[in-house]
Amino acid sequence: MLLRRCPYVHCFHRCLTTVTGSSPQVQQPLNFLQGKRCNPSDSVGEFDLKCPATDETLRKVLSSGQRDVNEAVGQAKETFRSWSKLSGFERGSVLKKAANIMRDRLEEIARTEVLDCGKPIWEARYDVQGCADTIDYYGGLAARISGEFLPLPNGSFNYTVREALGVVGGVGAWNYPLQMASWKSSPALACGNTFVFKPSPFTPLTAVMLGEIYKEAGLPDGCYNVIQGETKTGQMITTHPGVAKMSFTGSEVTGSKIMEACAKDIKHVTLELGGKSPCIIFEDCNLDNAVTGAMLANFLSQGQVCSNGTRVFVHRSLMGPFLAKLVERTKRMKIGDPFDEDTTVGATISKEQFDKVMHYIEIAKKEGASVLCGGERVTPDPSLGGYFVSPCILVNCEDHMTVSREEVFGSVMSVLTFDTEEEVIARANNSEYGLAGGIFTNNLQRAYRVASALESGSLYINNYNVTPAGVPFGGYKKSGLGRENGPDTLDYYTQIKSVYVEMGDLEAPF
Repeated sequence: MLLRRCPYVHCFHRCLTTVTGSSPQVQQPLNFLQGKRCNPSDSVGEFDLKCPATDETLRKVLSSGQRDVNEAVGQAKETFRSWSKLSGFERGSVLKKAANIMRDRLEEIARTEVLDCGKPIWEARYDVQGCADTIDYYGGLAARISGEFLPLPNGSFNYTVREALGVVGGVGAWNYPLQMASWKSSPALACGNTFVFKPSPFTPLTAVMLGEIYKEAGLPDGCYNVIQGETKTGQMITTHPGVAKMSFTGSEVTGSKIMEACAKDIKHVTLELGGKSPCIIFEDCNLDNAVTGAMLANFLSQGQVCSNGTRVFVHRSLMGPFLAKLVERTKRMKIGDPFDEDTTVGATISKEQFDKVMHYIEIAKKEGASVLCGGERVTPDPSLGGYFVSPCILVNCEDHMTVSREEVFGSVMSVLTFDTEEEVIARANNSEYGLAGGIFTNNLQRAYRVASALESGSLYINNYNVTPAGVPFGGYKKSGLGRENGPDTLDYYTQIKSVYVEMGDLEAPF
C-alpha cells in the first residue's frame, strides 16, 4: 500500500530504516522469530494499522496462526535450555547492553511510538527512557537472583534455589506499547526465562524494534519472540501447553478469561488490569501542586492510562479556587500534531475509543453531571483527520454515576466533593478496582494515615503517575494480580526449589 497523505510517513520510514538497516518499506515483516523479522506462515486474518493522528491506514498486518505460535513457543523452549543455564551476571550483561542501545536510539523509537499510538513526542521520549531504565534495572538485579541457606540441627541444612519457569507468554495493551514489551520481557529474561509477546493490534511496531535491540545486545535467537495478531492469536499463546506463564495487561474482562484459561493448565499468571482510582485533594494541600497532580492523574496519553485518578475528590472548602485554577490550566493545553514539541494533547487511539469516550460524557450529562470545559472533538489542522478530544472536566458528579464507577479510558476527569477524611476514605474504597490513588496534603500524619487505609496497590503522595524503575506497580481487587517494575517482580518469574541435605545417619521407628 502506498502512503501518499499521512504527514508522518517520513518518520515511519526513518525509524524502520535506522533500526533494521533495510530499505524503508512500509510492508516490513512484523513478526520476530529466531532473531529476525518474518511474516506469518499461516495467517488467520489481517487487520489495519492506522496512524491515530490522521486515521489513515498505514498498512495491513497479518494475524499469526497456530503454526506461527507453535514455532515461536518451540524456539523459545529450545533456547530456554541454554539461556537458563547462564549465570545471572551473564544474562544481566545482555540486558544492560540492550538498555544502552535503546538510549542511543531513543529519538527514532520515540517517533515510531508516536506514529503507533498518537501520544505527544515529549511523552514518548519519556516513555522510551523509562523502558531503557527498567531493562537496565533488571540487568543489574539478574546477578542477585539467588536462594537462601538454612542451618539445621546436627550439621544438616536446607538450601533453596530460584529457578526460571520456562517460556513466558505476554500480551500487551496499546497505550504504552514499548513499555508493555519491556516491563514484561526484561524481568522474564533476567530470571532465565524465554519470552513470546503479542502486542496490541493497534500498536505492533516498537515490540519488533525491541527484539532487534536485544539481538544486537547479544541475546540468543529464540529468547525473545514477537507474534502479531488479534484475539484469536492471543488465545493460542495463552492455551499453548509449552507456555508456563502468562503476563497480561488490558481490560478486566479479558484478564478474567486469560486467568480462566491458565487455570486449566495450572499456569502462572500476572494480570495488570483496569482501575477507577481516587485522587484526594485535602484542604491543607499546596493548591498549585494539587491542580498539577490532578492533571497528571487524568490527561497524560489522552487519558488512556489504567492508573489514572479519574475520581478527583476535592474538599468542599477548596472547590472554588481548585476548579478556577484547573479550568484555566486545562484550557491552555495545546491539542495538535503529536510530533510538535509544544503539543500536550495528542490523538485518541481509534474511532472506537473516541466513540466510547464521548458516550461516557453523554451518559454523565444525562445522569446529572455538568461539563465545565472540554469533552468535544477538535480538529487541530485539516491534515489531521484523527480523533482529538479536548480534556474534559465534569462537575456535580456523584458516586453512583456511571462515569464515577466505570473506566472511561479517555481525558475525562470527574470532580466530586467531600467533607471529612473518614468519608472520603470510605468512598474512595467503594470500588471493584484498586489499582492506584493520589493524596494531596501537607500533613504528613494524614498522608500516612490515608495511604494506609486506601485499598490500592500503587499510591502517590503529592504527585501522580510516576513509575521510576524499581518502584513496584500493580493492583488490589479486580485491578489485577502480581507486580511489575520492581524487585518483587522477580518472584513472579521464578519458582523455588527447596533442597534438604542430611549430614547424619538416619533413624526410623520401623
